[in-house]
Amino acid sequence: MSRPDFVILHPPSVYDFRRGLKLYGPVSEVVPSTPIFEMYPFGFATIASFLQQEGFRTRIVNLALRMMNDPSFDAERFIASLHPQAFGIGLHWLCHAQGALETAKLVKRQHPDVPVIMGGFSASYYHEELIEYPEVDYVLRGDSTERPLSQLLTALRDGTDPDEVPNLTWRDGEGKVRVNPLSHVPETVGLRPIDQAFMVRTVLRDRDLTGYLPFRDWLEFPMGAGITCRGCTHNCITCGGSEYAFQRYLGREKPAFRPPEALADDVRNIRGLGKGFLIVVGDIRQAGMDYARRFLDSVAVLRDPITLELFTPASEDFLRQVAEALPNFALEISLESHDPVVRQAFGKHYSNEAVERTIEAAFAAGCKRVDIYFMIGLPKQTRQSVRDTVAYCEELLERYGEEGRVHPFISPLAPFLDPGSLAFEQPERYGYRIFHRTLEEHRRALLQPHWRDVLNYETKWMTREDIVLSSYEASLELNRIKLRHGLMSAEEVAQAEERTTKALELIELLDDLAEGDQEKLQELRAQMEEINAIVARPRNDWELGLSLGRWGLFRKGYFLVSQGLVAVVNEVRTATVGKRLS
Repeated sequence: MSRPDFVILHPPSVYDFRRGLKLYGPVSEVVPSTPIFEMYPFGFATIASFLQQEGFRTRIVNLALRMMNDPSFDAERFIASLHPQAFGIGLHWLCHAQGALETAKLVKRQHPDVPVIMGGFSASYYHEELIEYPEVDYVLRGDSTERPLSQLLTALRDGTDPDEVPNLTWRDGEGKVRVNPLSHVPETVGLRPIDQAFMVRTVLRDRDLTGYLPFRDWLEFPMGAGITCRGCTHNCITCGGSEYAFQRYLGREKPAFRPPEALADDVRNIRGLGKGFLIVVGDIRQAGMDYARRFLDSVAVLRDPITLELFTPASEDFLRQVAEALPNFALEISLESHDPVVRQAFGKHYSNEAVERTIEAAFAAGCKRVDIYFMIGLPKQTRQSVRDTVAYCEELLERYGEEGRVHPFISPLAPFLDPGSLAFEQPERYGYRIFHRTLEEHRRALLQPHWRDVLNYETKWMTREDIVLSSYEASLELNRIKLRHGLMSAEEVAQAEERTTKALELIELLDDLAEGDQEKLQELRAQMEEINAIVARPRNDWELGLSLGRWGLFRKGYFLVSQGLVAVVNEVRTATVGKRLS
């Protein structure tokens, strides 16, 4: 087997999660991954495909998932067995701050002379701090690093200095930090389509199906996404993928859109590979109604289930056009709060009535399902306001929940308020207090045993303790509401309530521990492990509208799957392969 030129590693949130002691909160419950955040960014697939087309053999390794699936898997030994020209480590979401840096240390311990390259939104924001870590050699900034990465790998192969590689932060031969201009900011998302056959070949070539899976349950619940753009036209104040954050930290003055006809081709190609959850990430109206109409005209008539995101309420006319092109469509929309005052403080300026008219018009047009998301930890939001939001969820179900077509969700804004967001950069203006500002502070926070102490913020209206308790309280009540409306079973609700009760008891024990009392902490290990055990999600949350996460960088991170993996699964299931796929 020939060695790869470039290996991309996706680390767990905290590298030593299999031995560490940590109480996970309801942080990852509205995204497909677990609290280990084993789901890798969609950009891994576009990078691997682009580099392959440029002549660089690339391998993706979901290190987090391999560590989760096999307790005996030795990550360092595995890394030692790899001999690429360079390693890439994703630091897209800040929840990987500890795991990414620890993985980089392992790489350097086993391969001291092999360059380590980091990239992603969080790496871009913290590039000057990140390059000071001795285990990091290069940081690529921005949201479109495919071509700069190819140029960097070429320079490394040829032994030349990467002076002309755009978007690169690096150390020269004298150890001086160099920051090349952030000049590669494409005006359109004009990447060549991902080579589906390439994805099949690489899995079979590397004999590593697990390493390419985007998240733990992907084989049972395959997912695919059409990506509308890089950038955003909105300014949700906690989002590190907002218009403000893109302009100030990623060099993007305006969004770069995938041509609507190409987006339609992407969607059709994904659906042609097999069944599974399919979403168009990003509101297709962001680029204007002409863009939306061209996409719908090009994709019509696709009869398979597909979910569209709405960033704002939609008109009856638009929803009728969607129904004509996509007869089996579903919708996602984030209200954040039932209270328009809170919603406006968050950066969203529309009324409940406008959303309710959208729901009514969507169902009148034939929409199959509407997922509605709410958040805890917002400006001007109190614990009572959160309770009132949960009560509003029941109002929506009573009015529109017939046949299980409305699904409300609520979760804390966690684990971090996004660096680069308006609230992080101007906390006093928006009523926030920030606890962790630097990359190192976030790295250390991730090692805390209580998820409350991982949170990097609180508000004038809710302390971190309030956010924690309110999150559990809201989850319990919303589950009971879902039980009454047939969206959860009595067994599922009972399991959730038992887990929450035990979590609250453990929180009290953790708070009573003296700082640094490792002996007492070890005594709580069994209780922590029991609470952290991953509870199977209700199947009805996956059948049509699977959440892609509602906060910050998860929303803007293009974090979905390599489209070719559906074909990979079909190929692996039917092909006669001489060696076992791990």
